[in-house]
Amino acid sequence: MGEATAEAPSGSLMVDLIISLDGYASAEGWPGWWGLEGPEYLAWLKQEGEKGYTFLLGANTYRLMSSMSAEAAAEGSEFSEDEGASLTGLAAVPKVVFSSTLQAPLTWPNSELVTTDAVEAVAEMKRTGTGPLSTLGSLSLCRSLLTAGLVDRFRLVVFPVITGRTGRERIYDGYPDVSLEMVASRTFDGRLQLLEYVPTVLSSPPGSGPT
Repeated sequence: MGEATAEAPSGSLMVDLIISLDGYASAEGWPGWWGLEGPEYLAWLKQEGEKGYTFLLGANTYRLMSSMSAEAAAEGSEFSEDEGASLTGLAAVPKVVFSSTLQAPLTWPNSELVTTDAVEAVAEMKRTGTGPLSTLGSLSLCRSLLTAGLVDRFRLVVFPVITGRTGRERIYDGYPDVSLEMVASRTFDGRLQLLEYVPTVLSSPPGSGPT
C-alpha cells in the first residue's frame, strides 16, 4: 500500500466520496470539506482533475456543483483561491448527468444529460471503454452502481470530525454488504486519510454461503 493509484484504466469506474468519521457526507452549519482542506489535499484534487475522468452525477449534485462553480468564477467570490480553482476547473471536464427532471441543454459546460436508466447507461459506458469514470457526490447514484456490481474502485477521503448532531446525508444507508480489499492509502496535511479499495458485493456474510 502507498499513494493512490496514478492512472485508472479505460472503462474503469470509481466511486469517490468524502466522509466524516461517523459516515456523513456533509453537516449543517459546517463549511465545505468541514473547513479542514489543506494545501496537500487541494493540490491532489487538482492532479486528479487532470487524469481524464468523465464524472458521473445526479440532478441534485448537478444543481449544487454547477451553482458553486458559477459562484466561484464570479467576481468577488467568497471562495478561497484554491477552492475557486477546484470548482471552476470542473467546468472544463466531461460530465454525465443522470436525471428524469432536468431539461437539455444543460448550462454547465461539458455536461451531457442522460434520462435513461443510470445503471444500464453506465454499464454500456464501461463496456465501450471510452475512458475512466468517477462519481461526483451523488450518494444514491453511487449506491445503485455499487449494488449493481459496476464499481471497480471505492475511494474515500476521511475527515477527522464526528458530526453526530449536525451530520446530513448518511453515506452507507441502503448499501448491500460489501467486502473491501485495500489497494492504496495516503495522509494529506497530517489529518485527512485517503483509503482506496476494490469492492466486492456480498450476497451473504463471509462463511455463511456463496458470495
